[in-house]
Amino acid sequence: MAEDLKKAKERLLRYLRHEVNDEKVIQTMAQVPRERFVTLPYKHQAYQNIPLPIGEGQTISQPYIVAVMTSALDLQETDKVLELGTGCGYQTAVLAELVPRGKVVTVERIASLAQSSKNLLQLLGYSNVKVKIAGQVLGCLEEAPFDAIIVTAGAPKLHGKLLGQMANYGRMVIPIGSLKEQELVKVVKTDHGSSVKVLESCRFVPLIGNGAWNEDTGLE
Repeated sequence: MAEDLKKAKERLLRYLRHEVNDEKVIQTMAQVPRERFVTLPYKHQAYQNIPLPIGEGQTISQPYIVAVMTSALDLQETDKVLELGTGCGYQTAVLAELVPRGKVVTVERIASLAQSSKNLLQLLGYSNVKVKIAGQVLGCLEEAPFDAIIVTAGAPKLHGKLLGQMANYGRMVIPIGSLKEQELVKVVKTDHGSSVKVLESCRFVPLIGNGAWNEDTGLE
C-alpha cells in the first residue's frame, strides 16, 4: 500500500500544481501525510482528489479545495490563524506548517473529533496549534484578533461576529450559500471596511452555531 500511496500522492501533487499557482502551499501539502488523517477504510484513497468521511457525519476536504483556500489566505510565517471546523485536523496541519513562528487556533463543535485531532496533531509535532471546543458564538473571541480566518463549513451569510475577530488587513476565506451549495469567498478587512471576492463554487457540510445554521432544523 505504501508504494501505491506514494504514486497516488505524486499524481495528486502534479494535478494541484497545474490547477493552483502557489508552490509554497503545494510543497506544504506534500509534507503533511494526509493518510494519517483519514480512517483505516479510506487510507488507500488518501491521495485521491476527493473528500472522504471522517466520522460524525463530517468529511476531510478535497485536496484541491484545501489548496485553494489555503493559498487565498496569503499566510505569513508569524500570522495568527483561526480555523472554524477542525474536523480530522488535516487543514490545521497545513496551516501550522505555513505559520511556524505564528499560531493556529482551531475550534470544533464535535468533542470526539476535537480530541482525536488534538492527539494526532500533538503526535505529529505541531506545537503551534491550540484545539478548542467551539462555543455558541462563532469563532474564538478570547483569542482575537486574527491575521487570517478559514471556515471549513458552509455558512448562510457573512457574519459580523467573524468580521469583528479579524485584524486590520486580515484575510478570511469562507463558503457562503445554501445547505446544498456555496460560493467560496475571500474577505479582506481594511481601514474603510472590507472587500469581498468570490473565488469559485464549492460544497461543504453546514456551519453550526449562532449566526449560522441550526443543528436541529437546518435553518438560521
